[in-house]
This record gives sequence, structure tokens and C-alpha cells, in this order.
Amino acid sequence: MKAVVQRVSKAKVSVAGDVTGSIGQGLMILLGVAPYDTIEDAIYLAERCVKLRIFHDENGKMNRSLLDINGEALIVSQFTLYADTSGGHRPSFANAAKGEIAEPLYLKFVEAVKAWGINVGTGVFGADMDLEIHNQGPVTLTVKSKSEKKFSN
Repeated sequence: MKAVVQRVSKAKVSVAGDVTGSIGQGLMILLGVAPYDTIEDAIYLAERCVKLRIFHDENGKMNRSLLDINGEALIVSQFTLYADTSGGHRPSFANAAKGEIAEPLYLKFVEAVKAWGINVGTGVFGADMDLEIHNQGPVTLTVKSKSEKKFSN
């Protein structure tokens, strides 16, 4: 499991023109799930994202977490994070988990972030979505679960 995390001033996701989730200051989290991921990975990665210190403190240092700033999170499933672009010009998505594996783990990740008291907005799993992201900084990081670290090395 991996997450592309962006520090945002605001973000929203829409499906067919209808807003399904929106946040103010916080994190835009694009979440990819691999076939070998577990519930433990979802819980671990959620904690890593929530505690990631990428917001400025009073000295202008990235030293505050989502918890510290009372920020929000917008979480969108994105299987394309597991695209293999090494052969040809059409990406392969064989490394991404199928929906029956990915959706429950995505939902567990969302639940785990909410358990920290974070206000969470979401997209719609499997839908074609439009994202509006106001990346602040810009700050964009990739955060990996324990399984992802093990299998990707």
C-alpha cells in the first residue's frame, strides 16, 4: 500500500459533477493498494499519514502534523499508483489489487484516519473522478506501508 500525500490549502473531489468530498487545510491522500496488502498495512499507513510532520510551525519549519493543526484529509483511491510503465507506452496495472481486495482496504484506511479524530472527505471507489487540489508549498510525498517497503526492495 502506498499513498501520495499532498499538503493542501483546500481540495475537493467530484463524480459526474457532484462534489463527494471537500476539505480545507490538510492532506490530499491518493491511496494505492497492492494484492499483498493487509488490514495492518492500512492501519499503519493511516497513522503514518496523520502523524506526518509537513505543516509549518511558528518558526517556519515543517514540524507539525495533521493532528497538530486540526487539519482535514481528502482520501481518494488511485490504482494507477501501481502502474508499470517499463514496457511500451501503455501502462500495465497488473501490480494493483483488484477491487474486491482494494475496496475493503481503502475503506479500512479511511476508517483508521477517522479514528484519529480527523474530518475525512472521500471520493467514490472505482468511479471516474475530478480532483481540485490546491497544493500548498508545493509539498508532495510518497508514504509506504510495511508490506510495500518489503516487496518493493
